[in-house]
Amino acid sequence: MTFAIITHVPHSTSQNQYFAYAPYVREMNLWVKHVNKTIIVAPKTSNKPSIIDLAYQHENIQFNEIPAIQFISFKNCFSSLIKLPVIIWTIFKACRNADHIHLRCPGNIGLLGCFVQMLFPKKIKTAKYAGNWDPKAKQPISYKLQKWILSNTFLTKNMQVLVYGDWENQTKNIKPFFTATYSNSEIEVPQIRDYSNELNFIFVGSLAEGKRPLLAIQIVEALKKKGKQVQLDMYGDGILKEALEQYVLSNHLENVVKLHGNQEKNIVKEALKNAHFLLLLSKSEGWPKAVAEAMFFGVIPITTSVSCVPFMLQNGERGILIEPELSHALNSINKAVNNEASLKMMSKLASNWSQYYTMELFDDEIYKQLKKG
Repeated sequence: MTFAIITHVPHSTSQNQYFAYAPYVREMNLWVKHVNKTIIVAPKTSNKPSIIDLAYQHENIQFNEIPAIQFISFKNCFSSLIKLPVIIWTIFKACRNADHIHLRCPGNIGLLGCFVQMLFPKKIKTAKYAGNWDPKAKQPISYKLQKWILSNTFLTKNMQVLVYGDWENQTKNIKPFFTATYSNSEIEVPQIRDYSNELNFIFVGSLAEGKRPLLAIQIVEALKKKGKQVQLDMYGDGILKEALEQYVLSNHLENVVKLHGNQEKNIVKEALKNAHFLLLLSKSEGWPKAVAEAMFFGVIPITTSVSCVPFMLQNGERGILIEPELSHALNSINKAVNNEASLKMMSKLASNWSQYYTMELFDDEIYKQLKKG
């Protein structure tokens, strides 16, 4: 089987291998291990692979480079429009030569793939929609357009659309799905935390406005001012890093908040084993892997009610749902930490749920999708 991947994810090369963002490649390696040939259509960067990148594990990869596009300014729009014919033609050729077409959505390249796949109604296709599928969510027009095309079984034929969450009134090709990080061999009984002394919080994600990292710091800062013993470890990098570092210094939080930057999977894993709470206050999510990964080791997530998060947390049984506002967050957290027995049960329920979604189960479900072809 020849398997074509259409994606906006930037790729790099080193020692004749193709690298990209590790969580994405970790999943794609599960797909490509079942196929004979892989065609990747994606932008390519000259940057060297970083600590958070991973290599594809496949012996027969054909990489078809396309230019990156974006539409955030007039200059970018004009440049991107000029590039569109080359990108569309490259996607078309990959789809023509593939037995199975796989779109990665949402994204500009995924949107173009949504249009091109209409020309191949008889070919087997899948689309992984890694964003928020909630029909009521406020999203860019391009995202809504992708969701509409993918859901339209007249325009989109022979395709399974894998989405996060189980939503009402969906077309027959929309399939609730999930993702995973850890394997069966990594399952362990989480340690029973002591919630009566210092509370260790952890943040895992990009230091960008959409993740609200400053609010995470302010929550911990406010708890400290109320006399709580608290510690916040932040893992990730991004455009807000310098501003966050300055905030920590200006407010004398050096002994409370630690910014560790991007770290390898095992370092974050060990940090999760010792944390009490995860702070993830995102404006939008698909299936937030940071939440599932934290729950795997009994960390209680404190998070906003976006996408399928309420399902993951069973509407507050396996974690704490808050509004992204400081006083509301503090009230919810203070109420929760005053009931240690409830926290211990919440931690247990969180790990029991997350440890079901292992890489082995993920691999089985992906194989089922490929077998349909």
